[in-house]
Amino acid sequence: VVPLVESGGDSVQAGGSLRLSCAAAGSWSCLAWFRQPPGKGPGGVAVLRTGSSTTGYADSVKGRFTASQDTATNTLYLQMSSLKPEDTAMYFCAAAWTSPCELSAPIFPYWGQGTQVTVSS
Repeated sequence: VVPLVESGGDSVQAGGSLRLSCAAAGSWSCLAWFRQPPGKGPGGVAVLRTGSSTTGYADSVKGRFTASQDTATNTLYLQMSSLKPEDTAMYFCAAAWTSPCELSAPIFPYWGQGTQVTVSS
Protein backbone atom coordinates (compact mmCIF):
# COMPACT_ATOMS: atom_id res chain seq x y z
CA VAL A 1 0.00 0.00 0.00
CA VAL A 2 1.39 3.37 -1.04
CA PRO A 3 1.08 5.46 2.11
CA LEU A 4 0.80 8.85 0.40
CA VAL A 5 -0.76 9.78 -2.94
CA GLU A 6 -0.81 13.37 -4.16
CA SER A 7 -3.20 14.85 -6.71
CA GLY A 8 -4.40 18.20 -7.97
CA GLY A 9 -1.34 19.46 -9.79
CA ASP A 10 -2.00 21.40 -12.99
CA SER A 11 -0.83 24.21 -15.23
CA VAL A 12 -2.25 27.62 -14.33
CA GLN A 13 -1.55 31.25 -15.06
CA ALA A 14 0.05 33.57 -12.56
CA GLY A 15 -2.47 34.85 -10.05
CA GLY A 16 -4.50 31.67 -10.23
CA SER A 17 -5.31 29.10 -7.57
CA LEU A 18 -4.98 25.35 -7.11
CA ARG A 19 -5.76 22.88 -4.37
CA LEU A 20 -3.49 19.91 -3.89
CA SER A 21 -4.61 16.79 -2.06
CA CYS A 22 -2.63 14.06 -0.36
CA ALA A 23 -4.44 10.86 0.54
CA ALA A 24 -2.65 9.32 3.49
CA ALA A 25 -3.00 5.65 4.34
CA GLY A 26 -3.32 5.57 8.10
CA SER A 27 -2.98 8.39 10.59
CA TRP A 28 0.12 10.45 11.27
CA SER A 29 1.13 13.05 13.79
CA CYS A 30 3.03 15.22 11.35
CA LEU A 31 2.23 15.98 7.70
CA ALA A 32 3.98 18.35 5.36
CA TRP A 33 4.26 19.66 1.83
CA PHE A 34 7.60 20.08 0.12
CA ARG A 35 8.42 21.17 -3.41
CA GLN A 36 11.26 20.79 -5.85
CA PRO A 37 11.58 23.37 -8.63
CA PRO A 38 13.22 22.34 -11.91
CA GLY A 39 16.97 22.08 -11.50
CA LYS A 40 16.89 22.89 -7.80
CA GLY A 41 16.83 21.03 -4.54
CA PRO A 42 13.67 20.36 -2.51
CA GLY A 43 12.37 22.89 -0.03
CA GLY A 44 9.70 23.00 2.63
CA VAL A 45 6.33 24.60 1.94
CA ALA A 46 3.98 23.85 4.84
CA VAL A 47 3.73 21.60 7.87
CA LEU A 48 0.64 20.53 9.79
CA ARG A 49 0.54 18.99 13.25
CA THR A 50 -2.46 16.74 13.01
CA GLY A 51 -3.34 16.61 16.71
CA SER A 52 -3.68 20.37 17.08
CA SER A 53 -4.17 21.29 13.42
CA THR A 54 -1.51 23.95 13.83
CA THR A 55 0.49 24.86 10.78
CA GLY A 56 3.77 26.42 9.74
CA TYR A 57 4.82 27.85 6.41
CA ALA A 58 7.88 28.81 4.45
CA ASP A 59 8.24 32.59 4.21
CA SER A 60 7.84 32.44 0.44
CA VAL A 61 4.27 31.12 0.68
CA LYS A 62 2.95 32.78 3.85
CA GLY A 63 -0.35 34.50 3.22
CA ARG A 64 -0.85 32.68 -0.09
CA PHE A 65 -0.89 28.98 0.80
CA THR A 66 -2.98 27.22 3.44
CA ALA A 67 -2.51 23.65 4.66
CA SER A 68 -5.46 21.80 6.14
CA GLN A 69 -6.63 18.30 6.88
CA ASP A 70 -9.73 16.17 6.74
CA THR A 71 -9.33 13.80 9.67
CA ALA A 72 -12.26 11.64 8.54
CA THR A 73 -10.47 10.69 5.33
CA ASN A 74 -6.83 11.23 6.42
CA THR A 75 -6.38 13.72 3.61
CA LEU A 76 -3.95 16.62 3.64
CA TYR A 77 -4.69 19.64 1.49
CA LEU A 78 -2.70 22.60 0.24
CA GLN A 79 -4.79 25.52 -0.98
CA MET A 80 -2.59 27.72 -3.13
CA SER A 81 -3.63 31.19 -4.27
CA SER A 82 -1.97 34.16 -5.93
CA LEU A 83 0.32 31.69 -7.64
CA LYS A 84 3.59 32.95 -9.10
CA PRO A 85 5.87 31.46 -11.77
CA GLU A 86 8.41 30.75 -9.03
CA ASP A 87 5.88 28.37 -7.45
CA THR A 88 6.44 26.03 -10.39
CA ALA A 89 7.67 22.75 -8.94
CA MET A 90 6.93 19.13 -8.21
CA TYR A 91 5.00 19.12 -4.95
CA PHE A 92 5.37 16.24 -2.51
CA CYS A 93 3.57 15.38 0.67
CA ALA A 94 5.43 13.72 3.51
CA ALA A 95 4.36 12.00 6.72
CA ALA A 96 5.89 11.09 10.04
CA TRP A 97 5.22 10.09 13.58
CA THR A 98 7.57 12.51 15.24
CA SER A 99 7.86 15.34 17.70
CA PRO A 100 8.66 18.10 17.28
CA CYS A 101 6.84 18.32 13.98
CA GLU A 102 8.85 20.74 11.90
CA LEU A 103 9.29 21.66 8.25
CA SER A 104 12.49 19.68 7.89
CA ALA A 105 12.84 16.95 5.27
CA PRO A 106 15.07 14.56 7.27
CA ILE A 107 12.37 13.91 9.88
CA PHE A 108 9.93 12.49 7.30
CA PRO A 109 10.41 8.83 6.39
CA TYR A 110 7.39 8.59 4.09
CA TRP A 111 6.96 10.51 0.85
CA GLY A 112 4.49 10.53 -2.00
CA GLN A 113 5.38 10.42 -5.68
CA GLY A 114 4.61 14.09 -6.27
CA THR A 115 2.25 16.17 -8.36
CA GLN A 116 3.42 18.81 -10.84
CA VAL A 117 2.40 22.45 -10.54
CA THR A 118 3.30 24.78 -13.40
CA VAL A 119 2.58 28.50 -13.22
CA SER A 120 2.97 30.56 -16.36
CA SER A 121 3.39 34.32 -16.49
